Amino acid sequence: MRRLCAAITAAVRATDMGIRDRTRPDTSKKPGYITAEGFRRLQEEADVLWNRKRPEVTAALATAAAEGDRSENAEYIYRKRQLADIDRRLRFLGNRLKALRVVTEKPKNDGRVYFGCWVTLEDEEGRRLRYRIVGPDEWDTARAEISAESPLARALLGKQAGDDIEVQRPGGAAWYEIIDVVIDKQ
Repeated sequence: MRRLCAAITAAVRATDMGIRDRTRPDTSKKPGYITAEGFRRLQEEADVLWNRKRPEVTAALATAAAEGDRSENAEYIYRKRQLADIDRRLRFLGNRLKALRVVTEKPKNDGRVYFGCWVTLEDEEGRRLRYRIVGPDEWDTARAEISAESPLARALLGKQAGDDIEVQRPGGAAWYEIIDVVIDKQ
């Protein structure tokens, strides 16, 4: 994987886009954690972009460039922008995949909420919610995953079943009770 990241970064650096430094340096000094599944998804995204999307766009760009005058060629301009977007995302993924720390060991099974756990909550109206706490690079509400840096996850970490938590939201505080903490999705 490191070779793929290095190859992607080298290829993108070779484009006329150049590399732009972050506008604000990361001063948190926090390691970027990610689950093995989240890391695999990011690798797959980089692979699809590099091996399928980029060659398709490059071929379409070459075809559009062969049509002649590029200044008024909408297809050429569109494909050039699309290629720049793909290269930007590949550069981001290459740098991010190198910086992330994959958490492969399962969390302790002592009933407390840890990174990677599934947590069942009950809100003030009695509705049950179930979330998995994952890294900030992989959260997806469609898969019921929340970032470990979110206010809800920060309130949950270290707590155990039966504990009540308060989460500050823009609309006011919300209260939840932790019903269950499990390591694997059931």
